[in-house]
Amino acid sequence: MCLLGFGNVNRALAHLLGERAGELRQKFGIDYRITGIASRKLGWVADLNGMHPSTLLGNDGAGFATSLACQTVRDWLQACQADVLFEGTSLNVHDGQPAIDHIRAALEHGAHAVTANKGPVVFAYDELRMLAARQGRRFLFESAVMDGVPVFSLFRENLPVIHLRGFHGILNSTTNVILSGMEEGLSFDASLAAAQQLGVAETDPSFDIDGWDAAVKVAALAIVLMGAHLKPAEIRRHGIREITAAEMKKARESGKCYKLVCRARRTADAVEASVGPELLPIDSPMAQVSGTSSIIHFQTDIFPGLTITEHDPGLFATAYGMLADFVRAVHEPISQ
Repeated sequence: MCLLGFGNVNRALAHLLGERAGELRQKFGIDYRITGIASRKLGWVADLNGMHPSTLLGNDGAGFATSLACQTVRDWLQACQADVLFEGTSLNVHDGQPAIDHIRAALEHGAHAVTANKGPVVFAYDELRMLAARQGRRFLFESAVMDGVPVFSLFRENLPVIHLRGFHGILNSTTNVILSGMEEGLSFDASLAAAQQLGVAETDPSFDIDGWDAAVKVAALAIVLMGAHLKPAEIRRHGIREITAAEMKKARESGKCYKLVCRARRTADAVEASVGPELLPIDSPMAQVSGTSSIIHFQTDIFPGLTITEHDPGLFATAYGMLADFVRAVHEPISQ
């Protein structure tokens, strides 16, 4: 297996792989070697003898093997003899690149592709799904929405031929943390600063505050679960930037609170979607979701209401989703 990108998520994944190696072998008959790692810092690194996760984490991979003179990701995959690629590069909200090219290369090479990146799902889902099927491999992305909570696999594996009519929820932790702070009396700027200090918000938090992250997640869910042809720019989007502490206080006094709510619903001939702040009754399930927690509520033809709530996830939750996808890819039969 190969790790493309060695940021927080793939580092946490390497930790889990080392920690759960015995269980993977005993319960699923899975043995593995990490034969490749690549990042801007390290370049393209391959070692067919295998790189132990603990050593990788101990020195960021430096000195593990000589960086190869690879020109492309395809050269690196070939050098690593990759059976599985964990794609861990950053999201490009405009076109999903270069992650799409990385996953396409892995599938064409003959490797399963596992990612936490929403870009390939939003901008190339049909292409990559069909390519994976032709190659007899898997393109999996459970961690793209709600960390490692089994949202996509729930429908793919456990709810066959069910008809999803719509969903709504709270899917962006940064805005939820900011709004939770404002409910406690902080100004918008003070709450944002606190979120940045916690490491929840980026130095430039506009992607979250203006609703883009939530819109990309809505698009991913609608595309995969509802068969929609929907891009993030087509989703009605309004962020939380204009909400003031005075408005939060007034809402609280009236028994309500603001949350950034994601919605999608099937109409007669399309799927309509939106992201925006809404006033919710303070005793409603979504209003109770605070901090880094998230929630999604599905409406289906069989189950009128099916809700999943995730409480205060950590980084290992995202990495676990990739680990679970790895087990699905190499242990379970591939549906034709």
